[in-house]
Amino acid sequence: MTHRRSVSVLRGVAIAVILLVFLGPIVWMILASLKLNVDIYDSAKTFVFSPTLANYETVFGQANYGLYIWNSFVIAAVSTALSLVLGIPAAYAMARFVMRRSANLVLLARVIPGVSLLIPWYYVFSSLRMVGGYSVLILAHMFVALPLIVYIMMSFFEQLPEELEESGQVDGLTPIGAFLRITLPLSAPGIATATILSFIFSWNNFMFALVLSSSGTKTLPVAIFDFIGYASIDWGGLMAASVVVTIPIMVIALFTQKYIVTGFTAGATKG
Repeated sequence: MTHRRSVSVLRGVAIAVILLVFLGPIVWMILASLKLNVDIYDSAKTFVFSPTLANYETVFGQANYGLYIWNSFVIAAVSTALSLVLGIPAAYAMARFVMRRSANLVLLARVIPGVSLLIPWYYVFSSLRMVGGYSVLILAHMFVALPLIVYIMMSFFEQLPEELEESGQVDGLTPIGAFLRITLPLSAPGIATATILSFIFSWNNFMFALVLSSSGTKTLPVAIFDFIGYASIDWGGLMAASVVVTIPIMVIALFTQKYIVTGFTAGATKG
């Protein structure tokens, strides 16, 4: 009984420590977004202070964050949709025809640091006069999303027995028809996983948008830097902007965590 109680106490302490480590910065960020800059620097007002919405008024009023939210949503949604259109058929072909070399090439694109491509991309896209538009940002984000979608969907397609498609073809379906009517609906959980993860990674992407965007196509992660000046930092506005960036993704992750876990563990028990 004493041993069980000790284990229970240790488990509770471990959970409390983990929650403090992961939730502590988020709680501080939310509280700081409701404070004036003077109160943020005052340790006596860490939890007891007079809340204000002035920082959010700055974010949505003076800083025009409505435009940045729209830019982030459009770029993330379009890059994810195009990556799905290209990635799902590619993943199916690689899974069914065991195209390991092509799969390794896709993996190589996933492993290459994006920062190593920024200078060549900027040179090419600036020569084409595309820098600062939506199209260049969508293409850049597809570089992250497409390999991710291909690898997630490959794992799902490999788990589906080929006999299902063969039975559909016996009933008169073409190979493409069997794929569209049988394989694709059965792989819906994988598609949901790939869509969610691709959207999240695109929403949070900072590096490509920093170099390739303009004032009219700036995304939320880049817009946060407007609160950082040469001589001072507007911590209240910075924290309010961080809340605007973080909360939507936290809500999406909270309600879709089942699919996210499925995507990370897909193929782990294969064989």
